[in-house]
Amino acid sequence: MSYEDLMHMRPGVRFSADGEARVLVWAPKAANVQLQFAEDAKVLDMEPNDYGFWTLQTRALWPGDRYGFLLDGKGPFPDPATLYQPEGVHGRSGAFDVRQFVWSDDGWKNPLMKDYIVYELHTGTFTKEGTLEAIESKLDHLVHLGVNAVEIMPISQFAGARNWGYDGVFPYSVQDSYGGPAALQHLVNACHEKGIAVILDMVYNHLGPEGNVMGHFGHYFTDKYHTPWGDAINFDDAWSDAVRQYFVQNALMWFRDFHVDALRLDAVHAIKDFGPVHILQQIREEVDVLSRRTGKAHYLIVEMDLNDTRFVKPIAAGGYGMHAQWIDEFHHALRVSAGQERSGYYSDFEGVTSLAKSIRDAYVFDGVYSDHRKRKFGMKADGIPGDQFIVFSQNHDHIGNRMLGERTSRLVSFEMQKLLAGAVFVSPFVPLLFMGEEWAETNPFQYFVSHTEQELAEAVRKGRKSEFAAFHLEGEAPDPVAVSTFEDSKLQWALTDQPSHRTMLDYYRKWIALRKEQMVLHECDRDGLSAEAYEDKQLVVIQRVWGRQHLVAVLNFSKSPQEVSLPFEHLVWHKLIASSDPAWGGSQEMHQQAGAGALTISPESIVVYVNAINS
Repeated sequence: MSYEDLMHMRPGVRFSADGEARVLVWAPKAANVQLQFAEDAKVLDMEPNDYGFWTLQTRALWPGDRYGFLLDGKGPFPDPATLYQPEGVHGRSGAFDVRQFVWSDDGWKNPLMKDYIVYELHTGTFTKEGTLEAIESKLDHLVHLGVNAVEIMPISQFAGARNWGYDGVFPYSVQDSYGGPAALQHLVNACHEKGIAVILDMVYNHLGPEGNVMGHFGHYFTDKYHTPWGDAINFDDAWSDAVRQYFVQNALMWFRDFHVDALRLDAVHAIKDFGPVHILQQIREEVDVLSRRTGKAHYLIVEMDLNDTRFVKPIAAGGYGMHAQWIDEFHHALRVSAGQERSGYYSDFEGVTSLAKSIRDAYVFDGVYSDHRKRKFGMKADGIPGDQFIVFSQNHDHIGNRMLGERTSRLVSFEMQKLLAGAVFVSPFVPLLFMGEEWAETNPFQYFVSHTEQELAEAVRKGRKSEFAAFHLEGEAPDPVAVSTFEDSKLQWALTDQPSHRTMLDYYRKWIALRKEQMVLHECDRDGLSAEAYEDKQLVVIQRVWGRQHLVAVLNFSKSPQEVSLPFEHLVWHKLIASSDPAWGGSQEMHQQAGAGALTISPESIVVYVNAINS
């Protein structure tokens, strides 16, 4: 079998149309590999191929069979490309046939990135049941809210049943306690029937510690580089071609076999690859090939801490071709504007001045000096359209990375919560919500794990405590291993029936409707935009123009009323929304129409006016 053939094969166990099992495993460290399967532990010898690959075709292995690999007689070890671990990370793999599910989404079309309204959720805490199946029971809530894309935090198999997901050790698998791969297929199909795209959060920068068997098989890691989580995945050292194939095929599998619409790739700044073609570029190129074959659009979204446009620029322009990236700096500037203490990674941000810059320029640090980093940082994002940036007022990281995991609802006033939401929706970027923020959920979202190895669990406890040293916080963080930490992080759906929470929910629905209806908000245009900060008043004034529409938004982060004047005396401005209106639980009704005279903007509020420009 040729090198190219091997590099384009799908690893793991796959079943053909006639029921034959085709097995591929990369195990260059072993001199002999055998497949052990079924309850009676049958053993079949695998055939060695070049470059450390082993293959087998058999009709003896069936979907549902438990199996593993014997490496030089040791094991059995789970399959590195297992789709299902019904016995957990330390157990045998479960053979799963992705072809058995009957899809009904042939007519589904992935929305354009600019049309996305993203809703991030954690499977285990989104519902009482904490399963993929249970998510389906809440899809009508998301439809009514106006969301059209759900981002599911990592579901690759991790140790135990409680974890954020970033400690997964089998990237091809679907967590057994969430329902396994069949449940994911069913959920994706149900989402598409409701008009909702599915984004899957994947971790390609490291693998978790407990249950990680990759080192027994091959050279998946390199000691050339280190990440905050240990040795880096081997993308450019000796033997890296097969490792690259493993992750490229993983991305393709989610799109092809599970009909996922986009992948959000975690912390890609921790991916170390100095080869001639970066692994992200290779994934994008292969995804494009798949899209041309299927006619389906698929997106790659990255989280990164580099302010480097190389990641999102087209491949033809020397970039890696990622479709979009999260913008943490918008969040940091927004939080400092709302009164967040300037410590830790917030220390560099100057409130409304930084926020206005992020609204204009995406990156706050775009080649200027960062005192937190003690160096110049970032580059300008000129020419990158707004739909390649995703912004938020809260997400799993920035809630869960607080010592007590407090949500925004526990940190700021009801009025400020509405202002923060408005800032996200009025920006020229793609908005993201974190589960429950739409009704001002009060339960925390804390960091939790369920490692079964006691030394590892204790190391997590100690590491968690040390993380807060930079924020100079005193007291004890919740025990990440305790069941109560997980249970306390579950959403309280009953809150949606309480008056203030229902008001917030209606407010979010209104913003999402405006985002869809008003083209000046809908189009992620960074050219027809200005954003000015007024430090003395703690105001940000945003103007956006699209076609014949002109929009003015005034964001008052101060605790006092502020007077402003709308521009262009010849225009008549129509109010789109004011967070201080009684309809949204406020105390001041803004006038429905206003000329260019002075307006009094309530404390901690946002007001938006729009005008159709006369030709």
